[in-house]
Amino acid sequence: MSEDPKTTTGTVRFHRVLRAKPERVYRAFLDPDAMAKWLPPHGFTGKVHHMDAKVGGTYRMSFTNFNTGSSHAFGGRYLELDPYKRIRYDDQFEDPNLPGTMITTVELREVFCGVEINIVQEGIPAVIPLEACYLGWQESLQLLAKLTEPEIPDHG
Repeated sequence: MSEDPKTTTGTVRFHRVLRAKPERVYRAFLDPDAMAKWLPPHGFTGKVHHMDAKVGGTYRMSFTNFNTGSSHAFGGRYLELDPYKRIRYDDQFEDPNLPGTMITTVELREVFCGVEINIVQEGIPAVIPLEACYLGWQESLQLLAKLTEPEIPDHG
């Protein structure tokens, strides 16, 4: 028996190695200004409306299409925070056409040249093509690398 394609959810997985410290990458997932800079895929701006980065805390943000001005908001709560090693959170879109709860798990492991990142996002609404999700995450992870890899001395 096949599953109903309207209710089937998708899962995407990513693996990256960045020339950055795990602490910096961990912070990039929990700092509102950093999230607004790296998470929106190309062609979108991002705004963090609320972020309480603790287990049980919630967040809400939105992406706006720079070409059309239309935006979509989403948010969730932090399920697990193991400093510099693991972040687990859930997400829900506010659009009723994108039902369900997604769970994202980010695992960080220090390696000799930086940090190894493994990301799994589960429960992606059926109406979102997985290819589009892969493309968006790939763009976001490029931006994450550009934010976290540079070694810029503090002249303060």
